[in-house]
Amino acid sequence: MTFAATVLTLYPEMFPGALGMSLAGRALEAGTWSLQTVQIRDFAIDKHRSVDDTPAGGGAGMVMRADVMARAIDAAAPADDPRPRLLMSPRGKPLNQARVRELAAGPGVVIVCGRFEGVDQRVIDARQLEEVSIGDYILSGGEPAAHIVLDAIVRLLPGVMGNEASGDEESHESGMLEHPHYTRPQVFEDMPIPEVLTSGNHARIAAWRREQALKLTRERRPDLLADKDIK
Repeated sequence: MTFAATVLTLYPEMFPGALGMSLAGRALEAGTWSLQTVQIRDFAIDKHRSVDDTPAGGGAGMVMRADVMARAIDAAAPADDPRPRLLMSPRGKPLNQARVRELAAGPGVVIVCGRFEGVDQRVIDARQLEEVSIGDYILSGGEPAAHIVLDAIVRLLPGVMGNEASGDEESHESGMLEHPHYTRPQVFEDMPIPEVLTSGNHARIAAWRREQALKLTRERRPDLLADKDIK
């Protein structure tokens, strides 16, 4: 079954962008997943095709209108569409690998790309949009975040990665950051590959990799270990 992605945006020309290249691009061409873009502005009803208005209560910037957004969402994903509806938002729940795997196992996803100061809360509530954040920083719009979400999902679809096991030990799959990697040349600027990796002892190699992963995680992301009994 093809994984179906629909992106609602004011800038459909930004897609597929990088998603048309490398693994995601080959999978798109092969039909492993599909990508549809919906121009939100097409659902405006005034002569200026307005999609935003001033914020209630005052303040800077503009807010995307609930009525325009609702019409766009309803056209792209009717009530019986089983796909989750994501709104890319810096106030959303942080995206993690577990959620990516859940999304990749489903029929597809509908992604709403916000702009300006944000989206009217009423359409978020009425259309049950799941607010998702890719990090604690602000982008000019949701499109770059949508690219990231889709790239993370698509690489997990069956057949996309040449070696299905290649993702098993990556950062965040095991709850830790990934161990360091090495390859030829044997010595680079007086730095040799760690001896254990050329020993041929697979048990020692596995233990070393786990030790290094744990060390890196403790140094860089101790929060990942806070609720885990990893020693």
